[in-house]
Amino acid sequence: MRHRAVRAAPSPRRTRLGGGPVTDTPSIPEPAAEPDPGRRQEPQDAVLHAAPPRPRAAATSAAPTTTKERQGPPPVPDYRQWQPQRSEPPVWLTEIQPATPAGIRAATLWSALATALLSALVMGDGLGLNLLMVAAPAALAAYFAARGAGRRPRPWTLVWALGGVALLAVPALRDAGLPTFLAVVSALALGSLALHGCRTWPGVVLGPLGLFGSIGSGTVWGWRGVRRRAEGSRSRWMPVIRTVAVAAVLLIVFGALFAGADAAFADLLGGLTPDVSVADGPWRSGLFVLGLVGALAAAHSAAAPLRWDRITVRPGRARSRMEWALPLIVLNLLFAAFIAVQLAVLFGGYDRVLKETGLTYAEYARQGFWQLLWVTLLVLLVIGLARRWAPRDGAADRTLVRAVLGVLCVLTLVVVASALRRMDLYVDAYGLTRLRVTVAAMELWLGLVIVLILAAGAFGGRWLPRAVAASAAAAVLAFGLLSPDALVAERNVQRFESSKKIDIAYFQELSADAVPALDRLPEPLRSCALAGIKRNLRDEAEPWYATSWAESRARDILKREFSGPADGCYGPGQNGRDAYDGERDGYDGESVFDGS
Repeated sequence: MRHRAVRAAPSPRRTRLGGGPVTDTPSIPEPAAEPDPGRRQEPQDAVLHAAPPRPRAAATSAAPTTTKERQGPPPVPDYRQWQPQRSEPPVWLTEIQPATPAGIRAATLWSALATALLSALVMGDGLGLNLLMVAAPAALAAYFAARGAGRRPRPWTLVWALGGVALLAVPALRDAGLPTFLAVVSALALGSLALHGCRTWPGVVLGPLGLFGSIGSGTVWGWRGVRRRAEGSRSRWMPVIRTVAVAAVLLIVFGALFAGADAAFADLLGGLTPDVSVADGPWRSGLFVLGLVGALAAAHSAAAPLRWDRITVRPGRARSRMEWALPLIVLNLLFAAFIAVQLAVLFGGYDRVLKETGLTYAEYARQGFWQLLWVTLLVLLVIGLARRWAPRDGAADRTLVRAVLGVLCVLTLVVVASALRRMDLYVDAYGLTRLRVTVAAMELWLGLVIVLILAAGAFGGRWLPRAVAASAAAAVLAFGLLSPDALVAERNVQRFESSKKIDIAYFQELSADAVPALDRLPEPLRSCALAGIKRNLRDEAEPWYATSWAESRARDILKREFSGPADGCYGPGQNGRDAYDGERDGYDGESVFDGS
């Protein structure tokens, strides 16, 4: 009798999990193997009575068997996770970045080299016509770079360029230090504006700084251009170098022979050529590098300028009409009350006011001027903030803004006139000084800015930033050409001719610009007034390119008979230094030579 094989149900496996208690886990039946057609089939009974398969160790072992897998080397630690994360640059800094310029041209390189050579040869002796000499090849380098980049000059570009050239003429004409410094700084600012072509307020304010941003990139740009040309055209460079070397040797040899043969030719050659010595080598080398780097920076700015006009200043949150206009209306009423008092003083006379207040002429005029100067500066700040928060919903709001700010500007102009009137009274009483000329010129320029703001409110203000910059440059140019020292000397000489009062000690610190006016004084005042200026001028003449016209004219005047200072210059018991009133460069007229 055949026995049918009965497959028992799978019994659950007993496993131990993680060393814990033994748990029952149902076993999964294995699928039956499919019969292989190519294999001989054994009888079923044989299969049943065969030896049972060897049980798995995992199922019968009391504890699970763990196998240790082979592991690789430990991961390399990432040290960057402890480094500070680099923050992203501001959006505006990304937007103003210039485009990649094209390769530098040979004409630009030659112009930059000429700028460097002239800087090393003529800039070490002083300031004068040499500034214009150095600026000419630098401007050519910028022009060639701009042409290579496809840029064309615009009307405002020509205005900035011509203004910069005019400002560089101030050191060639005048000798005073402050006007020369202001003229050179303003010329650099106008040159940068010409290269960048700025129109907006951020562009006009930040544009003059654009040249400093191109110093490094311009130098790298020029070096790459030199390497590219040197690698491909060495055969063309060598003849040029040999030609220049031979010409220099011939000029030096035959020039030295001719100078030794004729003294007049030696003097002419000595005046035309720079005086270069071995001891000046480091100084001249530094000037060469400065000129080269500056010319390359200007050329790079012309080819790829920083885009300052892309900086946008968002307007502030618009305020309500009452919140915005009421404080300004109150301020206008305060200005009107002050102006009314000024008119009363003008028609009532200053003597009555001085008697009632107990102030002296000097105290009344000097104190009032400085306060009114600050008033003018603060009004400009108030106008800027008011425009930022002004209501701008419709035509009525625009009319309100123009009316309130227009009245404030008109009243401020009256305040400017009052300040200048006080300064005029002060000068009539105690004479003119450098400080008084400077602050009066600043007050005049601030009044001009107020007028430009009025015009912008009436006709639109897109042109206002460039107009303010142009007016500042024009004010610096006028200040330099007129020369505060020349004005001080002229005004005080006229005052002496009418009142016979003058402070000779103050003239000792003036520059050569004051010599023509002081030359009209009678002796011994003339010699006393010119003694300090003669002492400050160098004994030996400077090169022609480093000597201003005013200094040359002063030397010609001082060559005449000069008796020298006398003991009676300052009057009995006066040493000329007691005349100062607290201003380092001013006097109040209480201690002066009365001419008797």
